[in-house]
Amino acid sequence: MRGRAGRCGAAVVSAALQFLAAAFPAPGSATAVASGHGGMSAVIRYTEYGIPHIVARDHAGLGFGSGWAQARDHVCALADAFLTVRGERSRWFGPDPAPDPQGSFASSNLASDLYYRGVRDAGTVEQLRAIPAPAGPSRAVTDLGRGWAAGYNAWLRRNLVTDPACAGADWVGPVTDIDVSALDHSLAVLLGQGRGINGITAARPPDLAGDPAVQEAEAAHAFAPAVPALRGTTGRPLTARPADPGSNAVAFHGSTTNNGRGLLLGNPHFPWHGTHRFWQSQQTIPGELNVMGASLLNTTNVSIGYNADIAWSHTVATGVPMNLYELTLDPADPTAYLVDGHPERMTPRTVTVPVKDSAPVTRTQWWTRWGPVLTTLDTTGPLPWTRTTAYALNDPNAANPRGPDTSLALSRAHSTDEALTALNRTQGLAWANTVAADAAGHTLFAQSQVLPHITDDLDRRCSTPLGAALYPATGLAVLDGSRSHCSPGTDPHALQPGIFGPGALPTLQDTPYVENSNDSAWLTNTDHPLTKYERVFGTIGAPRSLRTRGALHDVSALAAQGHLRVQDLQHHQFADHSPAGDLAATGLAAACRAPAKDPGEEGDGVGDTAASIAEACRVLANWDRTVNTDSRGAPLFDRFWRRLTAEARPEELWTVPFSPADPLHTPRGLNPASPAVPRALEGAVADLRAAGLAPDARWSQAQFVVRAGARIPIPGGTAELGVWNVIEALWDPAGGGYHDVQSGTSYLQAVGWNDGPCPEAKTLLAYSQSSDATSPHHADRTALYATGQWVSPPFCENDIRHSPELQVVTVAERD
Repeated sequence: MRGRAGRCGAAVVSAALQFLAAAFPAPGSATAVASGHGGMSAVIRYTEYGIPHIVARDHAGLGFGSGWAQARDHVCALADAFLTVRGERSRWFGPDPAPDPQGSFASSNLASDLYYRGVRDAGTVEQLRAIPAPAGPSRAVTDLGRGWAAGYNAWLRRNLVTDPACAGADWVGPVTDIDVSALDHSLAVLLGQGRGINGITAARPPDLAGDPAVQEAEAAHAFAPAVPALRGTTGRPLTARPADPGSNAVAFHGSTTNNGRGLLLGNPHFPWHGTHRFWQSQQTIPGELNVMGASLLNTTNVSIGYNADIAWSHTVATGVPMNLYELTLDPADPTAYLVDGHPERMTPRTVTVPVKDSAPVTRTQWWTRWGPVLTTLDTTGPLPWTRTTAYALNDPNAANPRGPDTSLALSRAHSTDEALTALNRTQGLAWANTVAADAAGHTLFAQSQVLPHITDDLDRRCSTPLGAALYPATGLAVLDGSRSHCSPGTDPHALQPGIFGPGALPTLQDTPYVENSNDSAWLTNTDHPLTKYERVFGTIGAPRSLRTRGALHDVSALAAQGHLRVQDLQHHQFADHSPAGDLAATGLAAACRAPAKDPGEEGDGVGDTAASIAEACRVLANWDRTVNTDSRGAPLFDRFWRRLTAEARPEELWTVPFSPADPLHTPRGLNPASPAVPRALEGAVADLRAAGLAPDARWSQAQFVVRAGARIPIPGGTAELGVWNVIEALWDPAGGGYHDVQSGTSYLQAVGWNDGPCPEAKTLLAYSQSSDATSPHHADRTALYATGQWVSPPFCENDIRHSPELQVVTVAERD
């Protein structure tokens, strides 16, 4: 394996150093726009579909080239993200509009600004950057960030912004490396403090003049709706919005492949708009780093990718990266709380936010030894601050600056063993699993998350009544903040206090396959279940999502089939089969055979005719149970299934309940006697009629995007259908169906190896490389996605240099 890396690496070193000495044009190329005389510099070689291959002498230069190239493709989205972490959204856009829901849980610009300006005023990012490695960032990572900011600024100085989203806007301007680190921090806390932004910024001490009995009664009542709602999320990540990130990934061992080498298919489901899009590139420092893949916008390294020897992907994990503390307050002062009988005063953090066309807004946040006080946590409902009780949020990722080092270490790995060592050494992933395969045929699954050290035993000893309901159902612990011994523990080899060390993390190596679709680690491989982990990591013996069930059925069958190739991964990605269709088919057919209403008789709540229902039944009977673009009946079943699962309780929906002994086949058997079935069918027919669609409409007629006036059909469907190729879109009858994809399949990579020096990789960025509507690479790969086509991006030096669309650009800090 190292031999292959050495052969490919030597060619890269030789050619890349020539490029760095002088950017020479290849035949037919468009040559450089900026030449340097010292300072940071990089060579960017663009190939098909606008993919940049960035070469630099060092990490600062590599960051410079990446910042430049990202600005070229996404300057408006990047500038918007910097406004967020600077707390300046209200200044430019007003306090009331909500930030991009794809990237923030804040309900308004003002709430977002109060939180992020508070982080900025407290010097949080500077303090994290000052922590010595390995607990803090490495020199390589700080150099990458410094270079990225300089590259972004250089692009702005030398180019006119033409993207209609921000052309001529005063809020687009230069940034600092602190801004870049602030974006890393916002990503780390996304599913921790990020979920609590509204509650953190709205928290106010109670009015001491009010009636305490009334306050306590209101507090008790406030919890009533929260607990059942959270119980409904059992076995799933603590997320609630359709656009929340998710993913699939599978790695196949060499024992299942045609040549004994590994295979990996990565399919992250991330937003199609805004600052959490992926962006594809190759990053090379000759002799030190050579990796290709996708970065989340405004990050400096490849997040998901491959090199000559290994490929990896991430999936959003079920581990809950936070916990709550219930504070017992000083009866005389609601801004003081008791710990071991002694009062501790909360720390006020007063924040002032500039507001467009209005006076600045000043608010005070309240912080404790456990974290900020908050009055709501996204989906939990109210967490009232009364005279006697308040709640504080503990998020260990607020003190974790190591995410970029984890990505860089994975990029440098040459085997799954080295990848696991990298995860254990850097301990930087806030909310993701890692799935990997290597050229020697090995596989890896690791839930190497930074989680609060909440053991089941600690929860038993320290849980409050609210926590007793929430922790088993969701993994969110609510601990007694009045006892110091209820602090999270710390494992040996943990890089920061209060988190789990590598020895406690669910890990599986060298099984025929490892697969994850955002369920817990339990059934990563059905023949090798993982069971020795705490509840905070996820469930054991609980129902799996339809997407997990379908994926494990297909993946285990592929592994048993053997002789797998990259082409098998490509086919699996776009099979677009719906497990929900299989599960519902028999029960739906039985419901359709039930006596029909008289023509013209109104149904329950919707009022469709018996003739329309009969037609719908005929269409569904002939539906091929896929959401391919040419699938007739897919829109009808999609609307039926969404309505049915939203209305029917699980015990009403299925005739066979879940069994831990048969998790892939239970629950099953759609109950035709449920009154929700005919109501959902009638509602689905009405939905299609409102959108101008016939019952037998093709999926391409109902789900599409419009780019440059052209309508592009989009395959795949909602995760609730169990489809691997997830697409989450908003239903808009006036717009003809699903015409605005919110999130889902984003960066695809199917990677294997043969006996040559280059990995065999097929990739696809579903929404294309650039968010700039005027770019030639705004929709070119989206058109490929519509028909299930892939890109074969050049990786090795000879292939890059012979690309028919090669363009060479040298960028430098100084002219």
